[in-house]
Amino acid sequence: MLIYAGIDEAGYGPMLGPLCIGCSILTVEQHDASTGAPDLWSRLDHAVCRGRKDRGGRLAIDDSKKLKGAKGGRRHPLHHLERGVLAFLGSTMDGSDWLESLDDSEVLSRLGATVPEHDWYRSMTTLPLGEDRGLLGIASVRLKRAMAGAGVGCHSLSCELIDADAFNHEVDRTGNKANVNFEAVLRRVQELRTRFTGHDLHVVIDRQGGRTRYREDLQHAWPDDMIQVLDESPKLCRYRLRREGRDDDACSITFAQGGEDRHLPIALASMTAKYCRELLMLRMNRYFTEACPGLDPTAGYVQDARRYLQDIESVILERRINRGQLVRSC
Repeated sequence: MLIYAGIDEAGYGPMLGPLCIGCSILTVEQHDASTGAPDLWSRLDHAVCRGRKDRGGRLAIDDSKKLKGAKGGRRHPLHHLERGVLAFLGSTMDGSDWLESLDDSEVLSRLGATVPEHDWYRSMTTLPLGEDRGLLGIASVRLKRAMAGAGVGCHSLSCELIDADAFNHEVDRTGNKANVNFEAVLRRVQELRTRFTGHDLHVVIDRQGGRTRYREDLQHAWPDDMIQVLDESPKLCRYRLRREGRDDDACSITFAQGGEDRHLPIALASMTAKYCRELLMLRMNRYFTEACPGLDPTAGYVQDARRYLQDIESVILERRINRGQLVRSC
């Protein structure tokens, strides 16, 4: 059985809110490794599709940037992100009782996301935001049936949150935010290798910033491993890692440009990371809007974050908020 895991991040560029590293772990039965990575969009085409437009009511699984809707639209901006993430998360559970009294704290907990202990993250949001619970339950059941028929399973979804204060500390330690992101990705890979020792593990990751070769970075992370370069080109890098004398500990790692378009697990990881970040930004905006009625919410990106920080300056001063816990250094 193939363990097919995807890793991607959301929130790399903003000034406010967490950097989120998402990971999706899927299982695929009866896969021939010589044919490359499986196309799970094809295998699960009764239940999933690419993009937001599908008359059949299938789940949109795609790059998170393509799925978030505009404000003021017919549907909630997070409709497709939420629907996909919660349906896959629901497929890992028995029954649909978990949908009856769902809030973001439960979802974040199930994703292993530790919410930072800052006042602006303390409120909770009732879920789902953009879908009827009954329809979401139906979509989850439909997905389960499609996966069972295709020999595919969702082992788990997870997300690591790196908020401003931890982010700033890590930037100071590593030298730049690209290193912070890459180290977080390698932590996810190490967790996968530890959890799935003895299995056929294939980890797929979106290309990391300006990096086009990864062998030296991987060797530094796992100095005792033998690393075989399977492919190294500007758009695709593939490696096989194995500890000497330990064939049961081998895994393959792929870095792909536009990975969300090539590998469903990367797209699902991207959606998971983005959904978690959006839930945290909802909490932040609620906190400061309650203190500043009429405040326009922010997504946290640099230009608008500067406007937002100016608008909440009086709250920052009055409540003695540590800027290093709220605002990223880069």
